[in-house]
Amino acid sequence: MYNSVRTAGTGDEQVLEYAPLVKRIAYYLLNKLPDSVLVDDLIQAGMLGLLDALKNYDAAQGASFETYAGIRIRGAMLDEVRRSDWTPRSVHKKSREVSAAIREIELKTSEDAKPAQIAECLDISLDEYYKILQDSTNSRFFSVEELSESGDSFLEDYTDSKLNPEDIFKQNSFQQSLAESIESLPEREKLVISLYYNEGLNLREIGEVLSVSESRVSQISSQAMLRLKSRMSEWTSGEVEGLF
Repeated sequence: MYNSVRTAGTGDEQVLEYAPLVKRIAYYLLNKLPDSVLVDDLIQAGMLGLLDALKNYDAAQGASFETYAGIRIRGAMLDEVRRSDWTPRSVHKKSREVSAAIREIELKTSEDAKPAQIAECLDISLDEYYKILQDSTNSRFFSVEELSESGDSFLEDYTDSKLNPEDIFKQNSFQQSLAESIESLPEREKLVISLYYNEGLNLREIGEVLSVSESRVSQISSQAMLRLKSRMSEWTSGEVEGLF
């Protein structure tokens, strides 16, 4: 990797100085991605993001280089994971069907849709429904797409001066809507999301906190994400669809 850095004409000193940032972001993301994702692949993609940041950074935009580079590095890593998404289309399709069923039930009842109701709406068994949740958890999109709203510290102090007021309004409105949707989740689902994204616990550790199996935590977290998607349906079209 460093040989390609040298031939790219970028100063070795700058690359070596910020290489630890690439590794730090890679391991940060790795904790939130499936086991099939390799840290070396993240680092390789992140180094390309670093090179891009070194080439395009403009101090006049107001952000520090480390902040700007962190965003480009992280973005390059997530793009690489998305490009290598192995998830069968059927898994995505079934997940969308679950979200649609949740929305239909909750609009009709004004209550949280329960697993048995969702399975009945989809005309499948409860075991089949839990299998869909497990497949959703195992697919790469499960954690990747939620990372954009997971409170990543590398983004907190960055302001993109190129955003116009309308874009900023839309971004702030989305954030507020997402926060309200998370707050409205059933208590156990909300707790799992909080422990995973805010406290940084893995599924096994969350299972120990809740005194349930890791697979059960996986089901709860997957159902929470699909419920969020259903409740954020007004945002899940066009440019914002990729967030889910």
